[in-house]
Amino acid sequence: MQLKGLEYSAIFALSNATIAWGQLLFDPREATIASVHNALHSGESCRNIVSAFLSRIEALDGNINSIISLDPESLAIASQQDALFASQNATVGPLFCVPVLLKDNLDTASLPTTSGSLALADSRPSIDAAVVKALKDAGAIILGKTNLQELALEGISVSSLGGQTINPYDTDRTPGGSSGGSGASVAASLAVLALGTDTINSVRSPASANSLFGLRPTRGLVSRAGVIPNSHTQDAVGPIARCVEDLAIALSAIASKQLDSEDNSTALVPEGVHGTDYYMDLASGSLEGKTIGVLETFFDRTSSNETDPVNEAMDAMVVSLQEAGAIVVPIDDARYNVNSILSSCETQKFELRQEVDKYLSRESLRGQHPATLQNLYSEGNSFLVLPPQYDFVKAVLKGSTRDLEYETVLKNIQDLTTHLHATFATDRLDAIIYPQQRNLPVRIGAASQHGRNGILAGVTGFPSLALPAGFSPTTDTAPIGIPVGLELMGLPWTEAKLLQMAHGVQALTQIRKPPVWARRHVPVRNYVAVPSVMPKGSNSIPSAYPLGVLS
Repeated sequence: MQLKGLEYSAIFALSNATIAWGQLLFDPREATIASVHNALHSGESCRNIVSAFLSRIEALDGNINSIISLDPESLAIASQQDALFASQNATVGPLFCVPVLLKDNLDTASLPTTSGSLALADSRPSIDAAVVKALKDAGAIILGKTNLQELALEGISVSSLGGQTINPYDTDRTPGGSSGGSGASVAASLAVLALGTDTINSVRSPASANSLFGLRPTRGLVSRAGVIPNSHTQDAVGPIARCVEDLAIALSAIASKQLDSEDNSTALVPEGVHGTDYYMDLASGSLEGKTIGVLETFFDRTSSNETDPVNEAMDAMVVSLQEAGAIVVPIDDARYNVNSILSSCETQKFELRQEVDKYLSRESLRGQHPATLQNLYSEGNSFLVLPPQYDFVKAVLKGSTRDLEYETVLKNIQDLTTHLHATFATDRLDAIIYPQQRNLPVRIGAASQHGRNGILAGVTGFPSLALPAGFSPTTDTAPIGIPVGLELMGLPWTEAKLLQMAHGVQALTQIRKPPVWARRHVPVRNYVAVPSVMPKGSNSIPSAYPLGVLS
């Protein structure tokens, strides 16, 4: 049979992918799409591959608390794929038998979709989100759902349902967020890749904090239908992976192939972009001659233990880019000020309540769930609001797109977008780089994930790719250091160029390292059924974060 996508394995295959490991021909540690396919062609079963990841989740996720639920259908689907693979003349997709985890604000008909909230623990979608369907159509196997910042409203990845997710590189620190469970689980090889959502930082932040690659695509490229929303203007869905190759293959699978009537932003996709294979020309790009702007205003040059590792990693990356033949142009433009952009361009305050109320009122949403956002935050429900968010949530519950201020915010976004286009044009830039976070990921117990720079792409809709830039010095709780990540931003619809450039940086620097404890060999269990994963709930939430308080 022909397995579409197996050509990928010839280019990027782990050397240990077909060496006997226990009773397997496959090692899930740092596994890629290519190594999964190599194992299948070497005689390994899809069921054993899925079981290898389930075994790791059961044995290791207690270290990081990244998983909320496991899909009870995954093993049965793996057995079906084994039968398909054994048949003659069968054609299957580029993610065939690839185990994937989903942020738990993406709808799945086989599992509740909770957004980490105890108030949504029994909310049951009856249809898959558009991106989930796309993954399944490409052959992916959904392992389960990951923890996140409750309702995706912050970046430290703590929730009333899932508790606190821990950075796999440093037990004292958060994993970024809001898609922190997706980032932590991929870093620890609990899946090949994961999906997250990104309203301001939320795919790129956990990618940066976990030495991963994460892509926020151009607004409209990937449908948001079936995603618990935060902002129609800013929301995006993107993949998180351990290598650029897997990021490109995943994007090819989830990018909308046509207009999605459930998400009108997909009408923005220009002619010729639908159906792009982002993997095909991945290795054909070069950093030689590329003009890259360095956004100086997105750095914190105040010396400290939290900022110095970031600045040193970024400065070293600039040197590496120049040595590879790139032209580096400093951009010192006061218009690019994170705090100013947040205060003048952020749309969640006006859009969130209406968007969530619309989601909660869908006929396809079954099970027990609040009817409105106001009901979710009402007395009698257990929910988590961090103290700095009290005023924000109160404003959200009253906010509306009919507010006069909303029109001003939209105009500010348009002005910023025009200015960003002009910046690219003035210096004929191929991309702009800056640290994803001006300081290291914050410690557990912090009130917010301060220092992040994702807002520029979040409001303008430009594509941005986070990738590993380095590590901090080691500490007692971070035996190989804490990851530092950079963002690579391009013009709209230039994902192919961004991925090629990221591929060049990956080959040049080879920065990613797995967490020490995640290198552990885990014996593979012969599962009859998928093991259960019980949410940790409030007992794994730091005491500084009280449940059900909004005052």
